[in-house]
Amino acid sequence: MSLASPLSEVDDVARRAESWTAQEILEWALDRFHPRIAFASSFGVEDVAVLHMLSKINKDARVFTLDTGRLPAETYDVMEKIRDAYGTKIEVYFPQREAAETLQNERGFFSFRRSVEDRKLCCGIRKVEPLNRALSTVDAWTTGLRREQAVTRTILPAVEIDHGHGGIVKVNPLVKWSEAQTWSYVRENISPTTRSTTRATPASAAPPAPAPSNRAKTSAPAAGGGKRRRRRNADCTRRREGQAGT
Repeated sequence: MSLASPLSEVDDVARRAESWTAQEILEWALDRFHPRIAFASSFGVEDVAVLHMLSKINKDARVFTLDTGRLPAETYDVMEKIRDAYGTKIEVYFPQREAAETLQNERGFFSFRRSVEDRKLCCGIRKVEPLNRALSTVDAWTTGLRREQAVTRTILPAVEIDHGHGGIVKVNPLVKWSEAQTWSYVRENISPTTRSTTRATPASAAPPAPAPSNRAKTSAPAAGGGKRRRRRNADCTRRREGQAGT
């Protein structure tokens, strides 16, 4: 547990935060932890909303992202537009060079497609280690997670102790928001130029696990099959929960 954040304090704030707005949660977090707090962004629509709020509360608020080396161009477009619009300094964490080179040289360019084990190895090098390195510099971090995103998040608190990362505090200001509410905020507050390449989910979201190798093959895909195949073949980049936004 973070020595700066007793569990009793975090539990109390989590209860009170149920009646706070997202902006009020962020204000509390920045007042309590800045500059030892950072927002982990993968530049999906939730993250763009949080970035806008941070720019209004404290322009010096820390923001970091993980560049896995396999991000689509759209992600860089959003990053650059955020930098230009708000003057946000984005701290970028890359995989360790030697580990990434060894992975690619020995396992190939798409090893994560072969098996769950290969996928975990890729994610460990490209996501987990850089995230741990980033979080070693803070006492608290902020995410764009929402309860509505998954059944595993239905009881997600606005403020919690992150036991998986050394007991630092994790702040989830959008926890009560719906997807519609998130998009409404973005459309009302962020210029079309800045949000033009923003996606409903992070452009860098990781693909699902590989399908079994004995899956029956057909001569033509079923309706929507092309989209499913693209998702299976997506690059190993950044999973929303646990690796830059858990």
